[in-house]
Amino acid sequence: MAKIITIGGGEIYDRSTLLIDKEIVAFAKKKNPKLLFIPTASNDSSRYVSAISKHFSNLGCTVSSLLLKNKKLSFEEIESEILQADIIYVGGGNTISMMKTWKKHGVDICLKKALEKDIVLCGLSAGSICWYTHGQSDSWKFKKNPEQFVKASGLGFVKAFHCPHYNIERRKKDFSRITKNISEVLIAMDDNCALQIDGNLYRVISGVKSAKAYKCFWKDKKLVQQEIVQKSDYSCLEKLLQVV
Repeated sequence: MAKIITIGGGEIYDRSTLLIDKEIVAFAKKKNPKLLFIPTASNDSSRYVSAISKHFSNLGCTVSSLLLKNKKLSFEEIESEILQADIIYVGGGNTISMMKTWKKHGVDICLKKALEKDIVLCGLSAGSICWYTHGQSDSWKFKKNPEQFVKASGLGFVKAFHCPHYNIERRKKDFSRITKNISEVLIAMDDNCALQIDGNLYRVISGVKSAKAYKCFWKDKKLVQQEIVQKSDYSCLEKLLQVV
């Protein structure tokens, strides 16, 4: 039974996602959960690693990081680190580069096992896109055209296309172009907003009142946008992912 929390964006440094992060810790349903941070998308940024470690340690977690840039880890070592965690948190950055690195080291295979083991899977921005089939990514800003958004592939644990940072006007303007040939449901989320999935149930969590999530889809050559209403209880995920 999948346990996933995808966050549209936010800053760990200013604790803007604190309310969501508390839900992540509670979702593990353990007194001192082991949180494994995977900072591949940020090229294993030491500053990011330190910030995550401090932040989630303050929330009662035992924090470690899976670093792939300068460490030669075997598949067995990677698998062990991932499957011993209670929570796996994926950081933001370059989605496309991250996915290539994961496939090279077999991280994608290990994360599928983590999904089946009911380990909490979460993250923001690139760390949110990775759990979906595809997503709107600014990965090209690191090498090619900083203004061009691209379609990035994820792990497909959530059968939908995902747009993080939907409150950013530039992303919203590009949304129609990049999704016009996509038949699946599109899940768009503002910064400081998250979608929590528990098996076949879901709910929206907002870190701030203004942050929202949207279900979008193409119908009769028009892009339909529907706000996903935040409720205290859960709703049916299968219905959310249906194009109607």
